[in-house]
Amino acid sequence: MLDRDGFRPNVGIILLNQKNQVFWGKRIRTHSWQFPQGGIDRGESPEQAMFRELHEEIGLMPEHVRIVARTRDWLRYEVPERYIRRDARGHYRGQKQIWFLLQLMGQDHNLNLRATDHPEFDAWRWNDYWVPLDVVVEFKRGVYEMALRELARFLPRNDHRNRYLRSGMRTREHEPGPNESHPGPLPGMELPPGATFEPNPQGRDASAAERKHAS
Repeated sequence: MLDRDGFRPNVGIILLNQKNQVFWGKRIRTHSWQFPQGGIDRGESPEQAMFRELHEEIGLMPEHVRIVARTRDWLRYEVPERYIRRDARGHYRGQKQIWFLLQLMGQDHNLNLRATDHPEFDAWRWNDYWVPLDVVVEFKRGVYEMALRELARFLPRNDHRNRYLRSGMRTREHEPGPNESHPGPLPGMELPPGATFEPNPQGRDASAAERKHAS
């Protein structure tokens, strides 16, 4: 389902835990990490699509989350032609997304990457709100930054990680301060059979996964 400009309606999900950390999923059989997202089916509202994708991709039900905010308008990104199926070229241009900021009201054990027979992720972790965008495929980075910036003002203000709201997006040159440490496995992190945790994942194998999203 494309609009008149060739963009497919889509939803993106930023899921917060009680520490204002965000859910970060590793695309199955790749080294790329991303937020949950998925297309809006014909007849669905963005909110209905969000709850469907939330369950399909990470196993959560509506009672496990609270909607904190959503982006006001569609955020768009174009997909490079090399990622577009040949039969869709000339018609499909990319995605237009409504992003939702959710608060996890359940527990980590409610997360289930195998909720369907077609899992999207094979590992997950909690990450600081300002995720390192250099592990995101390049053509999505602008939309990620726009969504994070627009929704940041809705974060609870009682967490020390909100210092990043004043300093803006962290870049790959950011180094941990004297009281910080490099990210590592956290309690509750799920590693399904055959998956491994990578402290510094790289997006070098994102192409195959992105072709799926582009189709």
